Amino acid sequence: MDANMNAMIIGADTLGNIPQLLLDHGIQISRHITGRNASHQRKLPGLPKDTQLLILFTDFLGHNVMRHFRALAQENGVPVMACRRSVCAIKETLVQCGIGQPCQGCPKQSGKRNH
Repeated sequence: MDANMNAMIIGADTLGNIPQLLLDHGIQISRHITGRNASHQRKLPGLPKDTQLLILFTDFLGHNVMRHFRALAQENGVPVMACRRSVCAIKETLVQCGIGQPCQGCPKQSGKRNH
C-alpha cells in the first residue's frame, strides 16, 4: 500500500473522526464533496489527477451520483470503496479491500454475531 494514498470522498456533510481513521491507514483525503449539494456532485467532469482511491458514502448519495463517480473512477483506473458513513463500516470495508486489519475481538471475524 502506498503510504501517501490520496482519496476523494463523495457524500456526507461532515466527516467527524473519519479523516484520522483514514490517516491511520495511510490514506489522506485530497477532496471531499458533500452529499447535500447535488450541483457539486454532478458538475465534476473528472476526478482530481492525484486521486488513488474513491470513497462513496452510500447512505448520503443517490444512485445516479454513485453511477457517475464509479464511471469516472473506472475511466481513470481508480479503485472504489463504497460503504456507509460510520467508523465501523469504513473499518470493515478497508479490511475487505486489503487495506486494514480486523479489530481485535470483532464478532464478524470470529463467526460470532451480537444481536
